[in-house]
Amino acid sequence: MFSRVVRPAASVLGRTFSVSSQNNAKVAVLGASGGIGQPLSLLLKNSPLVSDLSLYDIAHTPGVAADLSHIETRAKVTGYLGAEQLPDALKGSELVVIPAGVPRKPGMTRDDLFNTNATIVAVLTEACAQTCPEAMICIISNPVNSTIPITSEVFKKLGVYNPNKIFGVTTLDVVRANTFIGELKGLDPARVSVPVVGGHAGKTIIPLISQCNPKVEFPQDQLEALTGRIQEAGTEVVKAKAGAGSATLSMAYAGARFVFSLLDAMNGKEGVVECAFVRSEETESPYFSTPLLLGKNGIEKNLGLGKLSAFEEKLVAEAMSELKGSIKKGEDFVKNRK
Repeated sequence: MFSRVVRPAASVLGRTFSVSSQNNAKVAVLGASGGIGQPLSLLLKNSPLVSDLSLYDIAHTPGVAADLSHIETRAKVTGYLGAEQLPDALKGSELVVIPAGVPRKPGMTRDDLFNTNATIVAVLTEACAQTCPEAMICIISNPVNSTIPITSEVFKKLGVYNPNKIFGVTTLDVVRANTFIGELKGLDPARVSVPVVGGHAGKTIIPLISQCNPKVEFPQDQLEALTGRIQEAGTEVVKAKAGAGSATLSMAYAGARFVFSLLDAMNGKEGVVECAFVRSEETESPYFSTPLLLGKNGIEKNLGLGKLSAFEEKLVAEAMSELKGSIKKGEDFVKNRK
């Protein structure tokens, strides 16, 4: 099922050498000065798919924009600072990517981030709904299992909700699964493709290793250890950085990969498939990440779960309670917000 996935072949940066007359997208990055925002903005500046790069944050954005504007690629970079400049940052944007928020520190769960990041996402997506309601919205801010329901409820409140255009970026889980399997099997990770479904936190992250392309097999103990590592890979980075942050560089790469796939699809490229956390009817959870066929208007078709192994079925069943709890938490936040 996942063999049709379109990936940044050699690397995200490899796209610098492709040219198309349709590549004139305005992309806004909200949270552009942060640990994810800066490397993400660098990758976007380097892409011919982006003609106009709008950077927004509450500090340092003019400096980040000035720095990036010296790079010899055609994307025009503009920096915007503070709440009063947010509408200008969003005006005319076709795609908005939001990495804004506080990073995870050692001992913190993604839920610990909730109160701070929920407010940030609600404020930013409100501005998106008011200024560029037709744009594709790509949310990186954690906890994604709650921030996507928040985004949806904000758009609903303002009467501009389109579930096909709101994405929780879970690509990092796919990137990690591809990398770890590549390492274990001696394969080039760029040639490995594993769908990762469910959510974007702990046990809600479900790699469908039985659907890996090329086909791989592991004894049960190794399969369980590998699944656990993919689920807790974010914590691995938080611990390794010893209080200095969370996954920023790999997240920037994964975020750029998703944005490039979506822009390709918006430009009319066919067969573009990526996993993302979206409004879904594929399971009993109202939001769920599965492989999605992307098109000019966002989600063209939800490709669903495909055939699961018994082990994967068990993982999906075990994730449901936590997933539904996080979703409700996000929905309630908007409901109770003044």
